[in-house]
Amino acid sequence: MIWAAIAGLALLAYFAYDLPDISRVTVAERRPELRILAADETLLMRYGDSTGQAVGLEDMPDHLIQAVLAIEDRRFYSHMGIDPWGLVRAMTHNLREGRLAQGGSTITQQLAKNLFLSHERTLRRKVQEALLAVWLEATYTKDEILAAYLNRVYLGAGAYGVDAAARTYFGIGVEDVSVQQAALLAGLLKAPSRFSPTSNPELAEARAAVVLEAMVDAGFLDALPDAPAAAGPVPVPPRRPGVGSQARYFADWVADRLPDFVGYDPVDLTIATTLDPELQRLAQGAVARHAGGLGPGGQVALVALATDGAVVAMVGGRAYETSQFNRATQAVRQPGSAFKPLVYLAAIERGLSGDTPVLDGPIEIGGWTPANFSGRYRGTIPAEEALAHSANTAAVRVMREVGPDRVIALARRLGIRADWPAELSLALGTGGVSLLELTQAYATFANGGNGVFAYGIRAVVGADGRALFERSGGGPGRLADGDDVAVLNGMLAAVLDRGTGRVAALDRPAAGKTGTSQDHRDAWFVGFTADLVVGVWVGRDDNAPLDGITGGTVPARIWRDFMVPAHRGRPAAPLPLPAETVAPPLVEPQGVEPLVVEPLPLQPLPVAPLAAETETPAPAEDPMTRLVREVLADG
Repeated sequence: MIWAAIAGLALLAYFAYDLPDISRVTVAERRPELRILAADETLLMRYGDSTGQAVGLEDMPDHLIQAVLAIEDRRFYSHMGIDPWGLVRAMTHNLREGRLAQGGSTITQQLAKNLFLSHERTLRRKVQEALLAVWLEATYTKDEILAAYLNRVYLGAGAYGVDAAARTYFGIGVEDVSVQQAALLAGLLKAPSRFSPTSNPELAEARAAVVLEAMVDAGFLDALPDAPAAAGPVPVPPRRPGVGSQARYFADWVADRLPDFVGYDPVDLTIATTLDPELQRLAQGAVARHAGGLGPGGQVALVALATDGAVVAMVGGRAYETSQFNRATQAVRQPGSAFKPLVYLAAIERGLSGDTPVLDGPIEIGGWTPANFSGRYRGTIPAEEALAHSANTAAVRVMREVGPDRVIALARRLGIRADWPAELSLALGTGGVSLLELTQAYATFANGGNGVFAYGIRAVVGADGRALFERSGGGPGRLADGDDVAVLNGMLAAVLDRGTGRVAALDRPAAGKTGTSQDHRDAWFVGFTADLVVGVWVGRDDNAPLDGITGGTVPARIWRDFMVPAHRGRPAAPLPLPAETVAPPLVEPQGVEPLVVEPLPLQPLPVAPLAAETETPAPAEDPMTRLVREVLADG
């Protein structure tokens, strides 16, 4: 017996030597909670763990305590942390069922496991759990142990404690929960994710019915209430705004940028954002209607900005559940002809106008022979027509006249920070850029020349209600002359009126540009009205071609399918017109060589003969040119 006692003590010492300090029973270890709100103050997303108020048993409804005891540990107030009768009952039931259908852990053991131990199923962990349970019972009162359990237990959806769960699922404090709601919360203890009322309302109702029956069996209730099982479903909170998991792309983007505003302190925060739930729903619907036709590997991204840069909608891919990579902000792709407006704006700042003649014809530069998408050429045409029909050879000639360095400087001025080589091929959009950056650059066109910073955070509030950050104004100032932007806007309006973006035409003033990269690997449409600036990208993550898809097809249709309902109820407004007052001086980013903006008229390039294989005749001579030629011929 002595040797047995020694062996027993040694075994206990083996299991007990690394037990944690049980004084941590009052410490809540959790991840800081980030609550991300949409523009209308509704909860958009929550990260981390939520804990409600620490509530004493005297402030909890009796029926909540009874529901927990009835389903989890009816002998809680009579055992010493371990319930031998409960263990025997559980073992008998499991043998009868032939599986592990019932556990024999007490509430004290569950508290010990939740606070101090891992959830692995090993003999060592079970022995330590029992030892900690006994020590807890010897150190704290029953009410203190039960209160600690109810204030710390995980109940799903990131909620720790019954008060946090009541606020998460019902929008009320724990003191106001009904009998049916108490049964639902107690039912979550078995498997919070499985019995969650937000994801599995039917299972939650069935589990709550089991808890109510247990309450009747334990004598806490005289009879089952009319609800939920008999009269209707368990009362559950209304679902969050109908934006689904796709809003996670925006929420992740906001959460990643948060340290830039408030640092890295691990504290609870509430972030007020710019996302409009209704516009987000419309964006997701427009993407979903067209994404199915892209095949299993096709992806779509969409970002919508207000003209001051506020992100009001964002879709980063077809399904967040299968891929969290945000193609609106993280993917760097070739924009194709969607980059040409920057080339033409750089030329407009040197004197080009929509009527300036440019040559659309074969060209060879150092062995490089860029060609038009259609393989046809239009000869000498106005710059507006060259941009509307996305003439590649004309864009290269404009780039050659302006100089790649000026175009790159303009792109950086508009917020695109990519490091591109100063090559003429950049005119065709060969430099990678993100959808958000390019759409941000177009916002400068939409608002008449004012630069914007794309932003999603309006304010950040700490747990104590103190504002840690509030957005007030912002932006780099005027980046382009209003008259120059007005010229470009007129050219981009022609894209929708009679050019490659006709599919995207709206019933109000609008402008934009299509883009298709080499071999159909990327298809873009970026456009704007006086109210919204929206960019759409279609492609594949593996950079494989999407047969037959150009910027003027699927992306343009998605853009229009979003813009039409997004503008319902908004009065039609004109695009920015030339400024009538003297504009403030241009603001150049630090470290970037200032762009020369004095008017330096472009010289019309010589007209080369059309390619022999072309099937498109040169455009008819306009009356004014014919009159001048006849007058000159007459001497």
